[in-house]
Amino acid sequence: MTNDRRTGEPSAMAASHAASFRRSPDTSGAAPCFRLSDFERTTMPSTTFDRHGLESGAVLKHARVAYQTWGTLNDAGTNAVVVCHALTGNAHVDEWWAELIGPGRPLDTNRYFIICANALGSPYGSSSPLTMDPDTGSPYGPDFPAITIRDTVRLHHRLLWSLGVRRVAAAVGGSMGGMHVLEWAMNGPFVQSIVPIAVGGRHSPWQIGWSEAQRQAIYADPDWRDGHYTDSARPSRGLSVARMMAMVSYRSRASFEGRFGRRLQATDGDTADGDATPFEVESYLRYQGRKLDERFDPNCYVHLTHQMDSHDVSRGRGAYPDVLGTVEQPALVIGISSDVLYPVEEQKELANHLPNATLDVIESPHGHDGFLIEQEAIGERLRPWLEAHAAPASAAPSTDAGRAPRSDRTADARRSQQPTIASGG
Repeated sequence: MTNDRRTGEPSAMAASHAASFRRSPDTSGAAPCFRLSDFERTTMPSTTFDRHGLESGAVLKHARVAYQTWGTLNDAGTNAVVVCHALTGNAHVDEWWAELIGPGRPLDTNRYFIICANALGSPYGSSSPLTMDPDTGSPYGPDFPAITIRDTVRLHHRLLWSLGVRRVAAAVGGSMGGMHVLEWAMNGPFVQSIVPIAVGGRHSPWQIGWSEAQRQAIYADPDWRDGHYTDSARPSRGLSVARMMAMVSYRSRASFEGRFGRRLQATDGDTADGDATPFEVESYLRYQGRKLDERFDPNCYVHLTHQMDSHDVSRGRGAYPDVLGTVEQPALVIGISSDVLYPVEEQKELANHLPNATLDVIESPHGHDGFLIEQEAIGERLRPWLEAHAAPASAAPSTDAGRAPRSDRTADARRSQQPTIASGG
C-alpha cells in the first residue's frame, strides 16, 4: 500500500473511515472554526421536541434530533432497523458502512426502513454544545447539560414513535453505537432483536482511562479556556492530540507493525510538523489529528466521551448479570479478535449473560476499527442473522410498551428539513 508523501495517509484507508466534513471558507484570516457542511445543512432532516427530561433531572429545551433514513416504513410500522453511530461518526450510514446498506445488501433498503439518528452532544445536527441555549441566546458550549447514553436513546425512541415506527426489527451498531444498541434492548417488545458490535455492557476503568487521558489533552491546550474558547482560538492542538491517542487505541500492535514498521516518512522538504523525517506512524497520527480538528468540536468531544463513560446497562436496575439476563431479544454479539479497547472478553461476557445470544468473533488485525474496516465479514454474519431474527412483524405488539414515557409524550414535536446550528465555537 502506497502512502501520500506529505501526510503519510494511505489512499486506501480513506474508505475505511467516515467521510471528512468541510470547513467553512476562512475569509477573516482567523483560524477556521467548525461548521456543518453545506450538504448536511440542506439535506439532514430533524425533529425538535419542546422538552426532553434527562437522567440528571434537568430538562433539555428544544431538544433537536437529526437523522437520515433509507427505504420505506411499512403500513404496520414494524420494518425499522435502527443503526447507531460511533463517537465521531454521523447519521450517514451510507458513507461509513457503505458495503452494508442498500438494495439487496445486509441492511436491505428494499426490505427495511433504515434509520440512523445523530447522538445528543454530537456536532452533526442534534442538540449539542454548538446549539443555542434558549435561556441565554448563546451557544451552550461547556454548559450543555450532562447527557447519558440512556438520554440519547430515549430521545431517539421518541423520534421513531413520531415517525410512525411501532416496532424496531433490529438495532445494530458498533462502539458507542453498540452502547445505544444495548440500551435499546431495555425497551422490551418495541425492539425485536439486537446486534451490538465491539462493545461491552458497561464502560470499564480501562475505557474510562482512555477517555480521561484524551480529555486532559484538550484541557491542557491554553486555548481551551474551560470550554469558553473563541472561533479564532480553539484548542486545536489539544483536540488533535486527543485524536492521536484514540487512534492508537483503535488499532493493534500487529496493525501498526504491518502497516508502518520503522519506516521514515518522505516529506519532500515539508517540515511543518517539526521533523524533517518523522516515522510514518508519527505522520499518520498527526494527519488523523488534523483531520478530526477540521470536522469536530472540542466541547462536543469532551461531552461525548463523558456520555460514553456513563454507559452501564445495570445502573439503577440491579446486578449486572441479572440485568443482562432480563434481555429477551435474540442478540448477535460481534467482537473483533485484535480489539484492545473493547476486548473480546467483554463480548464473551455479554454473550454469557444474555439468554438468547450468539457470539461471533471476526479475525482481524485491525483492532477496534475492525467494526468499520471489516465490512464484508460483518455483512456475512449480519445478513443471515437478520433474515432469521428480524423479519418485520405483520402488526405491532398490542402492548403500550413501545411508547416513550408519558412525561415526554406531552411535548410537541416539530419536524424540519434544515436544522439550525450555532455557527460559532
